[in-house]
Amino acid sequence: MIITTTENVPGKQVTEILGIARGSTVRARNIGRDIFAGLKNIVGGEIEEYTKLQAESREQAMDRMLADAKSLGADAVVNVRLTTAMIMQGTAEILAYGTAVKLS
Repeated sequence: MIITTTENVPGKQVTEILGIARGSTVRARNIGRDIFAGLKNIVGGEIEEYTKLQAESREQAMDRMLADAKSLGADAVVNVRLTTAMIMQGTAEILAYGTAVKLS
């Protein structure tokens, strides 16, 4: 399946808009990562544990968006966007969404 942040796919024509495909995940930090992150905050630098958590969360949200698009019968998802929102202290939702389309 083609996934793009653009409105169209070069060399293809959108023949039908099927709707919005979306996928999300809600993740929480854990105490072990928080302790290490606190220490890292003192000396500076990248907090690799949080970077890894965010990357895994984005991939899961994208995978769920693709599954949603497949259930709609899509050939592609265009105008893909990712957004993050804090749900509560230490917990965030990552949402992937785009327009599921049929191509010719």
